[in-house]
Amino acid sequence: MAASDSLSDYFGFDGHDTDLRTEVLAGLTTFLTMSYIVVVNPGILVGIEGEKPGIIVPGLSYGETVQAVAVVTIIAAFVATIVMALYANRPFAQAPGLGLNAFFAFTVVGALGVAWQTALAAVVVEGVIFILLTVAGARRYIIEAFPEPVKFAVGAGIGAFLAIIGLEEMRVVVADPATYVTLGAVASDPVAVVSVVGLFFTFALYARGIRGSILIGILATSAAGYAVAASGLVGSEAAGALRGNLGAGASYDITPLAGAFLTGLGSIEAFSFALIVFTFFFVDFFDTAGTLTGVGQAGGFLDEDGDLPEIEKPLMADAVGTTVGGALGTSTVTTYIESATGVEEGGRTGMTALVVALLFLASLAIVPLAAAIPLYASHIALVVVAVIMLRNLVDVQWDDVTHAIPAGMTVLIMPFTFNIGYGIAAGIISYPIVKAATGEANEVSMAQWALALAFVVYFVVRTGGFLSANV
Repeated sequence: MAASDSLSDYFGFDGHDTDLRTEVLAGLTTFLTMSYIVVVNPGILVGIEGEKPGIIVPGLSYGETVQAVAVVTIIAAFVATIVMALYANRPFAQAPGLGLNAFFAFTVVGALGVAWQTALAAVVVEGVIFILLTVAGARRYIIEAFPEPVKFAVGAGIGAFLAIIGLEEMRVVVADPATYVTLGAVASDPVAVVSVVGLFFTFALYARGIRGSILIGILATSAAGYAVAASGLVGSEAAGALRGNLGAGASYDITPLAGAFLTGLGSIEAFSFALIVFTFFFVDFFDTAGTLTGVGQAGGFLDEDGDLPEIEKPLMADAVGTTVGGALGTSTVTTYIESATGVEEGGRTGMTALVVALLFLASLAIVPLAAAIPLYASHIALVVVAVIMLRNLVDVQWDDVTHAIPAGMTVLIMPFTFNIGYGIAAGIISYPIVKAATGEANEVSMAQWALALAFVVYFVVRTGGFLSANV
């Protein structure tokens, strides 16, 4: 009873009309809905030589690297969520972000050809910058300067971006020289068949309100893939594609990743590195802002202006988690939209986040499982989360052209350019333009004009040849 009273006093249960049992249940619910990141994050970040960009450690097998990244994922999630619980006292959980990990692997390491160690160094540097900006209050000021339609559209745009990545790995969407993308062989490709069945099975679980539906769906799809591979119904090549790395032994050694950012710092060219950090900064800054706003929106925490009160506290948790995660070997940490499931269960304080953090720590026991999960199975989570994130669009005032255009540009540009930052930039730039065109320029703040101008500079730097010519 004494412990319960102490927790009640610390987190302020009475003031938030909640109790310990409700908070624990909320934390368990949130963890079950987002625990898939332990297997999904390594699946996105870890590269395969000649096939997929990402973290490739000389001397380590794919399975060993996956397990190392899984451990780092858990530690980063634990640290960030503990800070959220004890400092911010919010029922939000944090972990390396979907979309941001894809940006790390596919854009920075893949498209730009930057060494993964240097990319990690950029994550650490921008994490430190975020800490300083949060202390100064600058992040809150900039985020609150976001145009309202962009705030409500960012989550859906990120969802569309994640859907493209997930569907491609599931072989549901494939490249086509005439139409760019088209439907894959969903009735004949064994990977596509298993993926589609697994996806709809996961959707059914989610629709039934089954807690942990995404994780259950991933595990069931993996099991189905192994079963088909062992059945002899498919050829050896297809069987190999259906299996994960089941034979990989348990490994908790993160030394090849921890501190790797120091190597990245030691082999940089100042101007090039500054541009990479600049790119990471914009993408991470506004992606985090959008996700926090989306979580706050889903949980009913936003005020009448669409802002999250005391946002600097969860921002600090994000900044600390990003810095620690980058130092250990993973991409940027952010708040998870799945936190809304815990809020729906009644979670109102940091006790919910504390439960999530402790459960992440306990999940170290399942690290060997991460390498055994095939990529197509883990990427089911991206598609399910993508669909869930589309619900934020209902808050956009579609009958107001000054809201519809920025929101529409934000959602469309993200997946079509395969870049989160471009979508946010398009929305922020278009907002003052359409406001001015409709005679409502007086409703655009100086900060919003400044953000639009900053993104114009961003486009000049990113697409004007400055970055690609120096990395």
